[in-house]
Amino acid sequence: MARIREFDEQQALTEAMHVFWEKGYEATSLTDLTSRMKIQKPSLYAAFGDKLSLFESALRKYNEIHAKSIRLKLNESTSVKTAFRRLFLEGAFPDGTLEQNGCFCINTMVELAPHDAKFEILTREHQQYLAAMFEDALKRGIRSGEIDESINDRAIAQSLVVAFIGITVLKKSNPNREWIDSCIDSALSLLTAPPRKERDSLIK
Repeated sequence: MARIREFDEQQALTEAMHVFWEKGYEATSLTDLTSRMKIQKPSLYAAFGDKLSLFESALRKYNEIHAKSIRLKLNESTSVKTAFRRLFLEGAFPDGTLEQNGCFCINTMVELAPHDAKFEILTREHQQYLAAMFEDALKRGIRSGEIDESINDRAIAQSLVVAFIGITVLKKSNPNREWIDSCIDSALSLLTAPPRKERDSLIK
């Protein structure tokens, strides 16, 4: 008869997620994990596998929460441009985690993705999902008439993801607010199509 686990696996996974998020994969020890998760090493191995498997589960949990948070922020305003500005200004850090930790997925993209194909795929998939959400928001703006229908919504969505990632990383160094505002203004200028005469001259 299988033994019933005496701890909440999802709560333990959430705690592991925060440890990895704060310290990164390499700097996190098993003692760090078991202490925060309030379980013993045998229980950790039985429930989640080894450290790398636990990290993968924690990253998948983060990506799910992060994507939900971003979708909510993009939908919280009737103005798509306002929603994007708030998203870029506030970031989308679930569970109230300080911005100094940055984005767990982006941190993983830097630390593990260059050396591990699995995490290369996981982080790239999250970026692609963000781009799809950004594109949906742009299409909503086009339907409402707020955004010019002549824009390339897919290309702009992908460019906004790149800008969002860059600004998120930049925020970890507590930069000057004017610099952040200028970066956001430049990124969001993509949402404004050039005047028709200028577009026609470019086509010619």
